[in-house]
Amino acid sequence: MRFFVLKDSNDLGVAVADTLSIPVAPHEERDFKDGEHKARPLVSVRGKDVYVLQSLAGGGGASVNDKLCKLLFFIATCRDNGASRVTAVVPYLAYSRKDRQTKSRDPVTTRYVARLFEAVGTDRVITLEVHNLAAFQNAFRCQSVHLDVRKLFVPAIQRLAQGLPLTVFSPDSGGIKRAQLLKEALEAIQAEEIGFGFMEKRRSREVVSGDLFAGEVKGSAVIIVDDMISTGGTMLRTALACRQRGAKAVHVFATHGLFSPGCEALFESPAIDGVVVTDSVPSASRAGSEPTSRIEIVSVAPLISEAISRLHTNESIADLLGEEDGGFLSAAETKEL
Repeated sequence: MRFFVLKDSNDLGVAVADTLSIPVAPHEERDFKDGEHKARPLVSVRGKDVYVLQSLAGGGGASVNDKLCKLLFFIATCRDNGASRVTAVVPYLAYSRKDRQTKSRDPVTTRYVARLFEAVGTDRVITLEVHNLAAFQNAFRCQSVHLDVRKLFVPAIQRLAQGLPLTVFSPDSGGIKRAQLLKEALEAIQAEEIGFGFMEKRRSREVVSGDLFAGEVKGSAVIIVDDMISTGGTMLRTALACRQRGAKAVHVFATHGLFSPGCEALFESPAIDGVVVTDSVPSASRAGSEPTSRIEIVSVAPLISEAISRLHTNESIADLLGEEDGGFLSAAETKEL
């Protein structure tokens, strides 16, 4: 096995390698003054099972497009130099928001990005908590592996609840399935019923509307869960609605802490007791390291490293992909089982 980590995701990559007890394979990355760049392995990849980790969130001086292009070129050069198999480990997969046409002539970028990975010879893509699981699975013709993080969140939720009854809440109708799966994971461990609810949300030309509020939150600790936090407006809107209806505590959980400009309102609002995200993107770790931060970071390194280990040795990863719920198995993995 060769495990490469492109520099924009170095911290997470090193943590994954440490958990796997393998070294990060050396490589070169060079940026040219006109904005072009190159990356190449500094060790032989001929006949090797190659894994390349790069999270595709903008920041740290590089755009989403720069990171995507660099990852694709690196995968291609590994194939050109004889790698037997190349797996892209992409904790945050960019361009997943546009998974269908909602207006005339809309792009479907989920499908376009899949074609780019396939065009350079990617054998498999591993990612975490995509925006729309069905769209992700249908977009790729190569093997796709979706890792669900809800088990990582359960210990933090149990600790933060502080004995209050729990309600898992989705900030929009598109996230209902995600919230339901987290609710079921908590109920399986706690052996007690967990509340559930969601809000209506419609977005058009950056204007958010919708007032429907479904669920009972009075007197409970509300766990609002989503795949990502960008500006945090959706989460804050939901938190305020929960507080108005008597929630005793509100905690926000998301896999990807993108934290775009404007997210300050989320962290400063008294409606929210805290924010829990993973280290899937560097911006989350940077925000969580601030002395006054209200952000708690849960590492996804153990989850990713276990998936890589099992895939490399051709072992089943059903327990990482949702066990018996049937919603998180790739087509190839389902056939194996």
